[in-house]
Amino acid sequence: MAQPDFGRGVPLDAETTLLRLLAANAASHGAQVAMREKDRGIWQQITWAQVHEQVLGCAAGLEALGFGPQSALMVLGDNRPHLYMAMLAASALRGYAVPVYPDATPDELLHVIGSVHIRYAIAEDQEQVDKILDLRERGAQIDHIIYDDARGLGKYEAPGLVDWDTLVAEGTRRLDAQAGARQALSERAGPGDIAVVIHSSGTTGKPKGVLLSHRNILSGVRNAQQAGSFDVGESILAYLPMAWVGDYAITMGAGIALRFVINVPEAGDTVLRNLREIAPTYYLAAPRSWDNMLTMVQVRMEDSTWLKKKLYDFFLNNAIAAERRKLSGQQPSAAQNFWRPIGEWLVTGPIKDQLGLSRIRNAFTGGEAIGEDTFIFYRALGVQLRQLYGQTESSAFNAMHAPGEVHLHTVGRPLPGVEVRIHESGEILLRSGSVFEGYHRNEDATAAAKIDGWLHTGDAGYLEKDGQLVVLGRVSEVVYTAKGERYIPNYIENRLKFSPYIKDVAVLGSGKDTLGAIVCIDMEPVGHWAELRGISYVSYADLSQKPEVLELLSQAVHHVNKTLPEGLRLRHFVSLHKEFDADDGEITRTRKLRRNVVEQRYAPIIEAIYSGQKSVMMRAQITYETGDVGVVERLLTVKEL
Repeated sequence: MAQPDFGRGVPLDAETTLLRLLAANAASHGAQVAMREKDRGIWQQITWAQVHEQVLGCAAGLEALGFGPQSALMVLGDNRPHLYMAMLAASALRGYAVPVYPDATPDELLHVIGSVHIRYAIAEDQEQVDKILDLRERGAQIDHIIYDDARGLGKYEAPGLVDWDTLVAEGTRRLDAQAGARQALSERAGPGDIAVVIHSSGTTGKPKGVLLSHRNILSGVRNAQQAGSFDVGESILAYLPMAWVGDYAITMGAGIALRFVINVPEAGDTVLRNLREIAPTYYLAAPRSWDNMLTMVQVRMEDSTWLKKKLYDFFLNNAIAAERRKLSGQQPSAAQNFWRPIGEWLVTGPIKDQLGLSRIRNAFTGGEAIGEDTFIFYRALGVQLRQLYGQTESSAFNAMHAPGEVHLHTVGRPLPGVEVRIHESGEILLRSGSVFEGYHRNEDATAAAKIDGWLHTGDAGYLEKDGQLVVLGRVSEVVYTAKGERYIPNYIENRLKFSPYIKDVAVLGSGKDTLGAIVCIDMEPVGHWAELRGISYVSYADLSQKPEVLELLSQAVHHVNKTLPEGLRLRHFVSLHKEFDADDGEITRTRKLRRNVVEQRYAPIIEAIYSGQKSVMMRAQITYETGDVGVVERLLTVKEL
């Protein structure tokens, strides 16, 4: 299909590598800040010249340990500058980094290590080193472990342990001993070499290693830049999990190619505070993160003074009404335009400042559908939130809303450089330089995903007449009721999760006469709602079964039912007494539902719903942070609608 002219000038050259771009940054903007890291309360700055020198020193140090072409480096920990540098160093040697989630279970890590044959690892700190040493005892052949934070590791004597500074110092000595070694190392890798291996979410089986080359990553960045996603010199907060393709594509891909200032938060629990301190110009977050910030604002306003509540309600409602008119193709009224700048001064501006969104030029949501109320709230604040659609197999960028073409039910137009067509089965197919090289050591899966140059995304959708893409859900999840009604559970689940009180949900009904659901409440907003109404509770399990909470969930389900055909409306639901948990295998690390696990584990609930029972005694397995496994038992109410 023809691509719209986004007018972004000369596109980025994808026929290069991240290492060559890094070297160019060091040569032309060496004194410019490339990274900031919040360490012990102080933002420490690292220039492009310093990043380049440490990357090369790490690469030479790794080479001295035997790391070379096709070698894999496991990256384990939260976002840290040295871990990012190690990922680049691995690709400089024509090997590749394999980032994993820091909270991954030992079995998940062993799967990755076994499938990619990893012998090298870099760990953030003592906790992650201990995990790797434990994996050794379970048979993992990891010979060399580099660690960043040395605290607590002074007396460790395990073979193969080396700290970051020692590794880089040794590598630097090797580089100093040979003229031209730095330039040769910067140019060793080619555009077609693998830059990183990102594992798929594994919703239906074991995660697969997705091979992404420098060309793939930079093609995705080029396409997104041409569509106006970001530009040179953005300031970002590198907080997304390093094992997620979005982090690598934005922080490493776009960050290096377009010379971003990459700000690394102090810790996972300081992200919102660091967000306010940095006030980035570009921000991508999953719908749940946007929901959480909105909930925080609403909770604070509930505890505010009478006058502040009145000002908030008046000016925000005015801005929301104006945004709804814009999204429906109308112009805001004269009164709405009059009050908007006053509201910006008194209400919306200060809220943006508190959230760290005062400098945002480009704000995106992706991963799944976002609720209409949440989406419009941020646009009412003055944050021009847009939808982004991407996949690991296409280097994170497929389609996105253009600034003036935002429609709630679409994900925008395919990006420049991305061709999209719809298969006769309804599956979205795409072709682009950003499409992955293949799955690691899995030729059958690669052949099934890439056919005649087209990536079979596994997503169902359609193109509207104006070229906007609509994504409905996974093709593999298209199911039928006993009466032949076709539906995609994920489509309904996403709309249920638009409610701030619902964190996760599994829609049931394949082969049944009616649809039902297993619902997991969101503890924080539901708990606050209960406290304001004087409803006491002692735990998640207790709160989830309160009659008032069940009625609250009923209202959310009724709201979604109004938008569904009669045959696809939910007739029953059960509020689960625990959250779906990645450690329990019920969801992936990216919070995607493992439907087969949920349906097997909670078969008694499904049986109770479809046999007309009013309640069901349910035992649920839970995994504690220590790795110990326990059981929670509760009598659950089957709520009829």
